[in-house]
Amino acid sequence: MPRAAFTTLGCKVNQFETEVIEGLFKQRGYTIVSFDEPADVYVINTCSVTHLGEKKSRQLIRRAARVNPEAVIVATGCYAQVSPDKVAAIPEVDVIVGTQDRSRIVDLVEEARRTRGQVNAVTDIMTAEQFEDIPIFDAPGRTRAFLKIQEGCINFCTYCIIPYARGPLRSRALDSVRREAEKLVAAGFKEIVLTGIHLGAYGRDTGGNLELADAVETVLGVTGLVRLRLSSLESVEVSDRLVELMRRDAKLCPHLHLPLQAGDDHVLSKMNRHYTTEEYSRLVGAIRRRVPDLAVTTDVIVGFPGETPAMFANSLAFVERMAFAKVHIFPYSRRSGTPAAAYPDQVPEEEKKRRVREMQRVAEKGAAAFLDAFVGREMEVLFETANNGVVDGLTGNYIRVYTRGGGDLVGALGVVRLEKPYKDGLWGTLLA
Repeated sequence: MPRAAFTTLGCKVNQFETEVIEGLFKQRGYTIVSFDEPADVYVINTCSVTHLGEKKSRQLIRRAARVNPEAVIVATGCYAQVSPDKVAAIPEVDVIVGTQDRSRIVDLVEEARRTRGQVNAVTDIMTAEQFEDIPIFDAPGRTRAFLKIQEGCINFCTYCIIPYARGPLRSRALDSVRREAEKLVAAGFKEIVLTGIHLGAYGRDTGGNLELADAVETVLGVTGLVRLRLSSLESVEVSDRLVELMRRDAKLCPHLHLPLQAGDDHVLSKMNRHYTTEEYSRLVGAIRRRVPDLAVTTDVIVGFPGETPAMFANSLAFVERMAFAKVHIFPYSRRSGTPAAAYPDQVPEEEKKRRVREMQRVAEKGAAAFLDAFVGREMEVLFETANNGVVDGLTGNYIRVYTRGGGDLVGALGVVRLEKPYKDGLWGTLLA
């Protein structure tokens, strides 16, 4: 049997897509091996969000070629989509597939193996009209599964290349969402994470007949589901109906990842974000009042072009006031083809690094305060990994919990009394 190996860069959507592609190869008789092992086919699911993502993509392509110079090497994903000519110029690459037409990937590999010529199957993603519905195959029974229900983005933030890599909005049909969720639950997954490129816009391409709350209700209705979590959402797209579902159904995790990106209104406007800091604060406050124990996590970009020291100080103060459970901090990455790449007053790299460190200190303070509020509580934890007599997992509101235990607890739910800060979360005692 031919052997295929896979690796993923970037977001949770990419992780899901890699697993789906693995299934296509399994169906065709390929044996799946580690990316570090000799294989006949290497698939690199690339990222283009930052220059670093593109650099790592190129490094992984060349690494695979060193392991087996005779292998067919496939570049797929966002970097392949937005820069197909650059990827095609890498001599080690045999197959280039963008963010569409992945259902053909095995056929394209077979063609490249047969002809030993480069196959470039990248098409114009802006003309895509339908969600590419590739069923999950042979999902391994791990703790958490990602289920992609939406593709494309129409936000066009001035710093972001993703709308050009993913194209217009396309939503997965509800019957397909239900069918795939049932398959994941039957495979043994305890938690499903609904994900998409612009998840809050789910259903908008159907003429207003569907919204994200419909997909959430559909999955919540699957027999045997233990937990449902949502991936990143725009704050302005969190509907009252969605908040009400979170409030009354314990299976829907009280956790919202709501990207902020900047805590200064001028910067938000230059980013083409669709809210002010006041609107963001008011929306988050209203949700927190309705959903007990809610964790709000976020993303922040520092060093955006034209971000003055005073504007950055505003962002620091706003992030501190919002008391996020966790903040992912990114230095602005100049992306060719986006409006912000041409903006004047680009912030020097060293200054961006300094601002990352300063923002990180504020973020850590907020995270510690969030965790402290749960010390002494008893909470349900879904255990994920075990190492040297310690098992760890997540509460519904995304607190990482550690306790004594072995591998037999992985995949199980347990009630833990939370006792003290530990690593990136809390240490506790397993009660039941």
